[in-house]
Amino acid sequence: MDLIQNLGHGFGVAFTLNNLLFCFIGCIIGTAIGVLPGIGPVATISLLLPITFGQPATTAIIMLAGIYYGAQYGGSTTAILLNLPGEVSSVVTTLEGYKMARNGRAGAALTVAACGSFFAGSVATILVAASGPLLTQVALSFGPADYFSLMFLGLIISAVLAQGSVAKSIAMVALGVSLGMVGTDVQTGQQRFTFGIPELSDGVGFVSIAMGMFGIAEIIINLERPESRSVMSGKVGSLMMTRAEVRRSIPSVLRGTAVGSMLGILPGGGAALSSFASYMMERKLSSHRHEFGSGAIEGVAGPESANNAASQTSFIPLLTLGIPGNAVMALMVGALIIQGIQPGPRMVEAQPDLFWGLIASMWVGNLMLLVINLPLVGMWVKLLAVPYRYMYPSIMIFCAIGVYSLQNNVFDVYQTVVFGIFGYLCSKLRLEGAPMLIGFVLGPMMEEHLRRAMLLSRGDWGVFIERPISATLLAIAAIALAAMLLPNIRKSKDAALQEGG
Repeated sequence: MDLIQNLGHGFGVAFTLNNLLFCFIGCIIGTAIGVLPGIGPVATISLLLPITFGQPATTAIIMLAGIYYGAQYGGSTTAILLNLPGEVSSVVTTLEGYKMARNGRAGAALTVAACGSFFAGSVATILVAASGPLLTQVALSFGPADYFSLMFLGLIISAVLAQGSVAKSIAMVALGVSLGMVGTDVQTGQQRFTFGIPELSDGVGFVSIAMGMFGIAEIIINLERPESRSVMSGKVGSLMMTRAEVRRSIPSVLRGTAVGSMLGILPGGGAALSSFASYMMERKLSSHRHEFGSGAIEGVAGPESANNAASQTSFIPLLTLGIPGNAVMALMVGALIIQGIQPGPRMVEAQPDLFWGLIASMWVGNLMLLVINLPLVGMWVKLLAVPYRYMYPSIMIFCAIGVYSLQNNVFDVYQTVVFGIFGYLCSKLRLEGAPMLIGFVLGPMMEEHLRRAMLLSRGDWGVFIERPISATLLAIAAIALAAMLLPNIRKSKDAALQEGG
């Protein structure tokens, strides 16, 4: 009964004119960046962070969330019509979706992708609403040592699930934690790692890191790639599915929803891994396995449902524990911190409008995306005709103005440029930026809980082993790290991630 009342309160918040408008804006932007290859939700959200500074926290998070799950919808459009995945999680959709389009069933592929995404998003939203308060109650029993171990586990998992070398990923996590230590120590008042630069006394700017590592660096990377795009000139055809296609799609949508919901909760799971796992499951379980590779509708229904379910359930650890599971969720944490809100288990009680309003807006946003994507397919495909060389200069100018407007400080612009160059070098060295951003967000929180645990235990490090929750979390972290260091498991992980996106 309480859940229904809370959801009613959430819909009351979501249906305000301002929140509806920004939810719609987020869905439109998300669909657009999903259609356009090479930008992605991480870069877009990082570029739009300055805009959220002048908006209420609930409105800002609703818009950013719309961008995130809107990108999952938009990525399927060009993946099916042009064999061009706009979003990483849509790489798998090209395998069967484009074959369906060439077989004259592009409309059916788009329909099953949109309807499967809507169903999965709706189910995942219910899961977030039901599990959020329960996990919050569990989290309230955590002590400082337990929180430190939980955040440490999150850092380890984000490192071991990243592509490439585990050692490189751990190094990026350590760098992120180190950057989080820059600034004035809250307890002692001493300045740390500022090197005599007054502008660093308040720490390295989160927006500068996010914009530089994921916005500026992504633009530089895409500018050095030659443009090779062809706009579809043929007709999409009927959007209606046959009865046989509906019967074949329903089990795939259900399985994809289940897979995505589970993997989305895990730190580092993400939409890309969920869509790949769903596709592999469909290839093994489908009764039409012989059609895979030539346009099996199960290969579209399952992965598209999985990546949208994962994008919704990835909010669970963020809203209940304050732990970002991926780079997008780390940006969400940054947006909340900019608004003066500390995400965590007390957010349900302290910020009910934000918590329940965001959950209700997810369903509203999924309904908007269902309407936006199917009737406007032609418009989104024509968007690909805009050359990147005309888009990126305006994005760069907008980025510089946005960073400067936060504190009217040109030093923030310099920081953004530095991190943009650093992000570009990291991409050349195959160093992922996501573990660094997660480390930057969690580092100061870990330090705070570490100090509290040491004060309560009077300096006894054994408190991390004596508390059952903390000991269990540390054991899981050790097992995950040890498993990824084994050659066979490491090779299997890298092969899966590369094939999945």
